[in-house]
Amino acid sequence: MRRGLVLGLILVLAGVAWIALRDWRRGYRSPRGATVTRFTLHSRLVGRDLHEILVVPAGGGRGRELLVFLHGRGSPPDSNLRQPLFDALHDLGGRAPAVLLADGGDHSYWHDRRDGKWGTSVLREAIPAALARSHADGDRVAIGGISMGGFGALDLGRLAPERFCAVGAHSAALWFQGGDTPAGTFDDAEDFARHDLIRLAGVRTLYHVPVWIDVGRKDPFFQTDTALARELRARGTRVHLDVHGGGHGGWSGRMGEYLRFYATACS
Repeated sequence: MRRGLVLGLILVLAGVAWIALRDWRRGYRSPRGATVTRFTLHSRLVGRDLHEILVVPAGGGRGRELLVFLHGRGSPPDSNLRQPLFDALHDLGGRAPAVLLADGGDHSYWHDRRDGKWGTSVLREAIPAALARSHADGDRVAIGGISMGGFGALDLGRLAPERFCAVGAHSAALWFQGGDTPAGTFDDAEDFARHDLIRLAGVRTLYHVPVWIDVGRKDPFFQTDTALARELRARGTRVHLDVHGGGHGGWSGRMGEYLRFYATACS
């Protein structure tokens, strides 16, 4: 009997360890009723396979808003597949969007460039594929992202203003001049100039939908993100600027705030 109890205890502990390892590897404990679908997009515009993730809240995606969420440099799409995302979707209930975690490679910065039309691919390939799979409302598509993805969301929101109902930039990677950018961010000076959001915001109105910008006081992009917010406000754009005390991180802990913004802006 004692041997049986020990064996049973070992099996229980092994089961607990396996669950803990599984949750650590995938980044979350429970999807809270949401469905996670991984699919491969054979991109003609980028010339490679892109590995997308679609998260559909409990109850299905039909008629819901679609949120296109872009990852940061050096991070895969599932870097944002964390427990706070599922908790936020669950808490929003019927207002929760379906979420596309798109694949932007290592450092595409989500814009068309020499190695592929990364921005156009999001608009013409990734979004239609996500809408077809989720049956979300094609008239209510929001876009947001983190760091590199924050830049990409702002840039695509500028280039396709009729496509999006809200734009979110979370610690967006922005620079005042091309010489400040890390290697690989842009192809050359002309490429940077075509996507210089701070300069462009001072010339014309870029957005006609609500824009969220958040950045930490210790974030290396604090000066540029707040400068963009000022330029946008000067042009009459509805900008929510949230300055917190942190640095370049902590986005998962603010996911609930982000999703409430997208749900409200696109309602």
